[in-house]
Formats: sequence, structure tokens, C-alpha cells
Amino acid sequence: MAADSSWTPEPTAAAEQAESAERTEPVTPVTPVEEAQPAQAAAPQAGGRVGVVLVSHSRAVAESTAELAKAMVGSGDIAPVFAAGGTDDGRIGTSAERIHAAALKADEGKGVAILCDMGSAVLTVQALLGEGEGEGEARAMPANTRIVDAPFVEGAVGVVVTASVGADLDIVLAAGEDARNYRKR
Repeated sequence: MAADSSWTPEPTAAAEQAESAERTEPVTPVTPVEEAQPAQAAAPQAGGRVGVVLVSHSRAVAESTAELAKAMVGSGDIAPVFAAGGTDDGRIGTSAERIHAAALKADEGKGVAILCDMGSAVLTVQALLGEGEGEGEARAMPANTRIVDAPFVEGAVGVVVTASVGADLDIVLAAGEDARNYRKR
């Protein structure tokens, strides 16, 4: 039996999908977003959780503490946690701009808990909390932003775990502050 030269095979569903995929635009790889310095807060997310900002004089300490605290949540959904460590040019110190940007990103409308490592980190956050819309400052902090009076690492773990389960701001603050009572001997 001779082959019919006018016959062409019907395309299969798989072939149509492959051909369709070839016609689409190439997919661009997702790259990490640079740390934003927003001028104003984004609209809080409905049903959000308390956000957490970890402020340290050292970028490495803030980022490592955030990583540790998030790991303690386990496989659950982690509350928004942002590290604001070091200065804008990478030195040891604190940056009001980095802290402000982190607070705005962490805000889901339920409040923001900020943990500070020591000294000028606390003073910088206190100064930011004193700045408000009525004072003409562009860096108004999100509503219900509070400093957690707690040891940095232990407090961060308590705050992140508690915020991740959906607790309100007062309970999140209490969980962080309770870390002061953990005895190590």
C-alpha cells in the first residue's frame, strides 16, 4: 500500500501545547528585589498579621536573627519579618531609612513589632516613632508600630513565632518581652 502524499497527521494535544509555548514570550527569571525605600506605606492587607522588624547595628546579625526566628516557625506560614541592620553603605550602625522601609514592608495592618539590639538602635526607632504626619515628616511609621522591650535573639524568636500564628499586637509584644524571663542555668 502506497503512502498518500496529501495526508498530514492531526496535531496531538501535546504538540499543540508545545507549539503554543514556543509562540509565547520567553519567561524572565525572577530575581530578588532590591531593598525598597518607599516614601509612604502601602495599603495594609486585609486579614494580615503583625509584622516584625529586627534592628541591629550589624546587617549580618539582623539577617541571621531573622533567619533563625523564621526557622523556628517550622513549616507554617511565616509572618512578615524584615531585617534592618547596619548603615546604608554597609557599615556598623543604624539607618533610619532602612528601619522605616522595613516597617512599611512589614505592615499588614495589624501593627508592627520592632526589636532593637541596643543603644542607638533604640534611639533611632524612638525618634522615628516620634515623627508623625502632623510634623511634616515624609517618614511616618505604620499605625500601631511598637518597640518590643526584649533580648534581641530570644525576643525575635518569640515575636516571630507568635505573630506567625496570627496573634494580635499585644500578645506578640508580650511573647517577646517574656523572653527576658528565660533562664539559661
